[in-house]
Amino acid sequence: MIVMEASATAEQIAAVVDEIKSCGLKADICRWDYQTVIGPIGDEKRLPFALLETFPGVKEARVTDMPYKLISQEYSGFSGKDGHRRAIQIGKVVVGDDEPVFIAGPCAVESQSQLFRIAEGVKKAGAHILRGGVFKPRSSVHSFQGLGGEDWQKAEEVLKWLSDAGQQFDMPVITEVRGEAQLDLLAEYVDILQIGARNMYDQDLLAAAARKKKPVLLKRHFGAGVEELLSLAEYIAAEGNKDIILCERGIVPVGKGKNYTRYMLDLAAVPVIKKETYLPVIVDPSHATGRRDLIFNMSCAAVAAGANGLMIEVHYDPGQALVDGKQMITPEELKGVIAACRNISELVAAKGS
Repeated sequence: MIVMEASATAEQIAAVVDEIKSCGLKADICRWDYQTVIGPIGDEKRLPFALLETFPGVKEARVTDMPYKLISQEYSGFSGKDGHRRAIQIGKVVVGDDEPVFIAGPCAVESQSQLFRIAEGVKKAGAHILRGGVFKPRSSVHSFQGLGGEDWQKAEEVLKWLSDAGQQFDMPVITEVRGEAQLDLLAEYVDILQIGARNMYDQDLLAAAARKKKPVLLKRHFGAGVEELLSLAEYIAAEGNKDIILCERGIVPVGKGKNYTRYMLDLAAVPVIKKETYLPVIVDPSHATGRRDLIFNMSCAAVAAGANGLMIEVHYDPGQALVDGKQMITPEELKGVIAACRNISELVAAKGS
């Protein structure tokens, strides 16, 4: 990290960037209220740090082996109990602010009428962002792949439904990207690109999604540690896109015997991530538990742990859902979850003030 003096000029900053580029690396420029920090991207062994420290306007050239420095609290240049937080503006919605944000909708879009009915329900319940699966990454090729999996023409039609529902009910929309081939099409219609747990390790997909210059929601792989999640998020930041929302969605449980939940929800990861990075972090209790009867409890616990929001799967008739019906709740149940979580958020904020 090259920390510039508060009085550093644009020419002095440009000189440091030019030196970094001459060594075959890229440079990320992070401007904060009272200082500018430059982060080299690439093999830093090529950089003459001792020389860089002598450049006019340079306060410090700090060597760090942190694998996710571009999204770290240290890189943000802020200090304090909570550090600096990045608030991501998506239409009228702000993710990472003081208020928790609720993302809700069907796991899979089944029809236009189904989507619009659920969109109306989650909006009335208090949700901010509409989710809906168009391409579904399934373990079996014989399972329902989402309406978008039928053909590209159908995929675009479904994406138009999602976009129209978002506009009608005044909500930004999000859907999962299953591969690079879908990116151009999805980016035309959605406000947030979701990278699912299975694709967390796809570095090329992460970089390509980042270059769409839209917010990216990155889910933690069910077998990944927190450092791996943050290290892979760095691939998005390295493309100049720091509108990244991190999502905890449960990890593979440890031990033998019957598993009573789909995954083990690692709520300790929420405050840990918030200490390590300035990015907002949300929780997906639907995929973590796999049980609708646990959504309320784990949603409340997630907000109490400091989550900036929740992603919850909703259907007006979960028993008839084509995908993941066991982990969906109804719009009316969502209303109760949101009301409780808002109360908890206010209590936590009051205790911390």
